[in-house]
Amino acid sequence: STGQEEKHNTHTMAVFVVHVLLLSIISFCCGLPVPQFKDLPYASVSESQKLDIYLPTTVSPPYPLIVYIHGGAFKYGDKGDNFTVSNFASIIPYGYAVASINYRLSGEAIFPAAVQDAKTAVRFLRSNADKYKLDPFRIATWGDSAGGHLSAMVGASQDVPFLEGADQGYSNVSSAVSATVDWYGPTDFLTMDQEFIGTSCPRTHNDPDSPESLYIGAPIQTRPDLCQESSPMTYLTQVRPIPPPFFIEHGTADCTVPPVQGTLLAQVLNQVVDPQMVTLIYLQGEGHGTDGFRTAQNIAKVAQFLDQWL
Repeated sequence: STGQEEKHNTHTMAVFVVHVLLLSIISFCCGLPVPQFKDLPYASVSESQKLDIYLPTTVSPPYPLIVYIHGGAFKYGDKGDNFTVSNFASIIPYGYAVASINYRLSGEAIFPAAVQDAKTAVRFLRSNADKYKLDPFRIATWGDSAGGHLSAMVGASQDVPFLEGADQGYSNVSSAVSATVDWYGPTDFLTMDQEFIGTSCPRTHNDPDSPESLYIGAPIQTRPDLCQESSPMTYLTQVRPIPPPFFIEHGTADCTVPPVQGTLLAQVLNQVVDPQMVTLIYLQGEGHGTDGFRTAQNIAKVAQFLDQWL
């Protein structure tokens, strides 16, 4: 109903605004890192195609690189907002460079534009690794929510031509990554409302104006073909290069993306790679992007995973 849709949109925006406000306070009191390189264009199709690079001071170059992909329901968010930077800030002292990217949001361009942008950013960074003191052989993706979904897509869909965006540049360079971190990203749009049955969580993903419907450009249940193309599981079940190790993390009290979405991805991964390459963690009582993800203890888990595989 229209009332439900308005309630859902208001809830989504309210959650986003609260996150940004909270992290603004954290930034003011505690300080967040400042990028050494800001607003670097990685392509020229859109003003959105820019990234910031943060370099560590604890190790010598070349630096292993994390390409961070912000969340925001595919329609909000920014590479430099306080919520985004606070997610990866504590990983930099472990010796990792971070390239935080913007990409075309759903109000500007629908699927597969955001996936193509993320892959193009990886190719740009690999092509310019020497310039920015990065290690082109040690690149990971990490994202939260919609960004977690995009991170999983980059990791799962190697050598899929229509997702590459090769015409955006650096087409002779690989967009493959060596590790993938997915924080509470959706993995199968079509089952999300069904998975919330029996809970108090809103079931609005099937709505015409849901984030997922706006992302693919149609109500999701009317375009199962596009939903399949936008699911990382689709590419894991095809014959293609072995995917990288995955670190998947979800809160058990997430009322935005059903927690089981992480399990779905892990189950498919376990069928195609050594299960030791798949880490699935549920944070008890944590919601969608709540503070438990950013604790020193949890960031240490991410760092341990990256140290092992990068």
